[in-house]
Amino acid sequence: MSGPVKVTSLANLVLCILVTLAPALSASHFPCPSDGLVANCKGMNLLEVPVDLPPTLEVLDLSYNKLDTIREEDFAKLSHLRVLQLQFNNISHIADAAFWHNPLLENLNIFNNSLRSIPHEALRPLSRLESLEMSNNLYDRATLGPIFSSFTSLKLLSMGGPLILNLSRVDFQALANTTLEKFAIKTASSLLSYEPGTLTVIHTKNLWLDVALDKQPDILPKILCDLAGKRLALLRFRNVFEFTYYTGTQDLFQGLRDIRIYQLIFYRGKFNENLLRMALLNMQESSIRGLGLLSIDFARSPNFMDDGAGSSVTSLSLDDLALWDISNPDVLRFDWRFTWFRGIRRLSIKNVNFNFVPCDAWNEMEKVEVMMLTNNRLQNSFIYNLQCIYRDTLPVLQLFNASTNELTSLAKMAALMEHWHQLRVLDFSYNQLGEVQESCEWKNNISKMVLHHNNFVHHSLGCLPTTLEYLDLSYSNLEQLDMDYFQNARRLQVLLLSGNKIKFIPSGWKSPRLQSLAVDGNAFGLLSTGSFQNMPELLWLKAGNNPYHCTCDLHAFIEETTSKGKVNITDWPAGYVCYHPEALLNTFVAKFLPGKVACDVRLVVAISVVTTACVVIVLVLLCYAFNVTWYAKATYQILRAKYRARQEGGDLSRDYIYHAFISYSHSDAEWVRDYLLPCLESSVPPYRLCIHERDFMPGRWIIDNIIENIENSKKVIFVLSRHFVNSEWCNYELYFAHQRAIGKTFQDVVLVVKEVLDPDSLPSKFCKLKKMLNTKTYLEWPQEPNRQAFFWAQLRGVLGKPMARGERQVSCGGSGRSRASVVELPLEETRTPTQPPSAERVLPLPACQQEGEQVSLGNVEDIECGQSPVQVA
Repeated sequence: MSGPVKVTSLANLVLCILVTLAPALSASHFPCPSDGLVANCKGMNLLEVPVDLPPTLEVLDLSYNKLDTIREEDFAKLSHLRVLQLQFNNISHIADAAFWHNPLLENLNIFNNSLRSIPHEALRPLSRLESLEMSNNLYDRATLGPIFSSFTSLKLLSMGGPLILNLSRVDFQALANTTLEKFAIKTASSLLSYEPGTLTVIHTKNLWLDVALDKQPDILPKILCDLAGKRLALLRFRNVFEFTYYTGTQDLFQGLRDIRIYQLIFYRGKFNENLLRMALLNMQESSIRGLGLLSIDFARSPNFMDDGAGSSVTSLSLDDLALWDISNPDVLRFDWRFTWFRGIRRLSIKNVNFNFVPCDAWNEMEKVEVMMLTNNRLQNSFIYNLQCIYRDTLPVLQLFNASTNELTSLAKMAALMEHWHQLRVLDFSYNQLGEVQESCEWKNNISKMVLHHNNFVHHSLGCLPTTLEYLDLSYSNLEQLDMDYFQNARRLQVLLLSGNKIKFIPSGWKSPRLQSLAVDGNAFGLLSTGSFQNMPELLWLKAGNNPYHCTCDLHAFIEETTSKGKVNITDWPAGYVCYHPEALLNTFVAKFLPGKVACDVRLVVAISVVTTACVVIVLVLLCYAFNVTWYAKATYQILRAKYRARQEGGDLSRDYIYHAFISYSHSDAEWVRDYLLPCLESSVPPYRLCIHERDFMPGRWIIDNIIENIENSKKVIFVLSRHFVNSEWCNYELYFAHQRAIGKTFQDVVLVVKEVLDPDSLPSKFCKLKKMLNTKTYLEWPQEPNRQAFFWAQLRGVLGKPMARGERQVSCGGSGRSRASVVELPLEETRTPTQPPSAERVLPLPACQQEGEQVSLGNVEDIECGQSPVQVA
């Protein structure tokens, strides 16, 4: 058992040490926030003044802690201290030398502590003291020592507490030569005695008397008598009757007539009709211009009788009458009349719970300029009664505030105010205004409307006056704007739309005189340079806390607005955050910096145009280099010819009419007629040959003739020369022959080289001809007569045996030997090849009479255009 006992003893020892060191820990381990001049130690549960406070402090707040003693050394290092807040602690003792090192102290607050006597010795060094609040302590005497006569700078003094039962003339004699701004005295719940002349020596502008007179109501006339002849800006009574209603007959307020008071306030306490009437009747004869009945407990007097003769309060004239936080609305007509409102200029009725305004009340308020009916229970039918006559009522009213009520109809409010010709400002905030069922007719005198915290829809704006210069529609659940209203409200200068649900800002929003606009806290995410372009006088804009789409338009708007400086964005940049796109979520708009190319439309268009132009130029150059235009044109001609043939129903037989179609240039026509045709057509049986001069159908398209006769020929003979290369029609015939051979071999194409050609010198559009010259064995026309016979034998061998079938008259329209109208092809400009073909490709030709022999010509490997010629062994 010794082990657990030792552990318990050790724990108790540690606990005792912690309890002992708790004050030190709280003072040293929890330092007050400080910037060297101000330290805020408020509400830190401190038991002692911290020891590590900077010596340069000028302001120290130690309020709302648990301090119970102020020691001599607590503020010894703070020689620059000017303000010391010690209220709401539990201080019961202040050392005599506690402020000896603080001669600069000007403001000392020891309100609501546990001091049992006024700390005169501790206050002695504070000759510069201007404000001393030491009321609500536990001392039972209010006598100020002679030291207070030295406080010549003192302006504010509050003293007393709940234990002071008596006030005597000597209590405040030390203040006889001191002029104060405010003097406040608090006594016990029921002051037992008051010596006349006690307050005579007090010279102040504001006098606060927290003096309860339940048991000794006759003290009140004595107090007012001591104040006779004094000029007071404010006389404030708190809890004159704290627990009981006054039922006596003595006029307690008669002394008010002799005091020059500007404002009289009764705060808390119990009032009945008799006491209130007593005060008002005396105020009618006084200089009082303002009356406040704040948080009083009002009740009707049980012995009050209405004799029907009218109210006795008929000539009360006040600049201000405030009736605040009164639970019983009967206070408004305490004697069943409203005549006490007759001379009021500014009437404020706040939280009185009234919901009905009798008709006779409007007629009594003929001098009211400002009417505040806030935080009540007013409804449409209660404030606007169709049985009442409102003409000539409130003729000088300029401001009407009915905020925080239960109003729902703007139309009824407009009808109520139809004859209030001087009305300028309306406040209907914190109501239930919204859907408009009726038309609204407003006079042209209203310039300002405060309508925040209602439930408007966009077409409700049409029920607002168009004469407004100031309009507050904040927090009214608006989802969109009525552009027609803003276009008609030409005087509007300030518009507040914060905290709504507006989803977009219309680009056509026109407000020519608008200077200040607040649209923060809404639901739109897009702004552009055109959003507010029809607001030429706009100077201040607040548009933060919206779900912004960070786009080029928003960036351009911010850049233009901030750079030009004409419009001041008052909440920039903290309230501007990106919500879209997702990659920029929660990014500050100020950090959204897109590239110039991405956002400059003109630059994008320019780059697009330049890029497109370059692509087009490149394509044109490629088309020119590879003769794409020529091939497209030829393909078009083929398709058009086939289409015309199909339209004419000419589905020709696939039996070949001609053994060979001869393609040659006009310049080579003589050689074809004198050599080629006689040699082949005189054979037995003869070869049927097609040449354009003889066999093309007159009247048909040349292209149609070329395509049809190539299709009807078993072979195509190309007579190649420099003139052939330069002939456009020869190019067509070569291309058509190639198109016919797609998917087949080129065995039906016979190349006869009449003149020496270099394949590399051919134009690019003769790519296929280059390929055939480099890959296909061709026949070359020999100039030596002894070799020409072998040429014919080779040509017959390539063409094969002649056809032994009857003549057909499809293309020519007559006998194969007969002549048709000659279609002359245009004479093309010739070109001379730059280099002859390799001699190794030329085949030796036998004599002309060896026409029976055939030469076997081997094919060589296919190569692409532009490669070296394949040599034939």
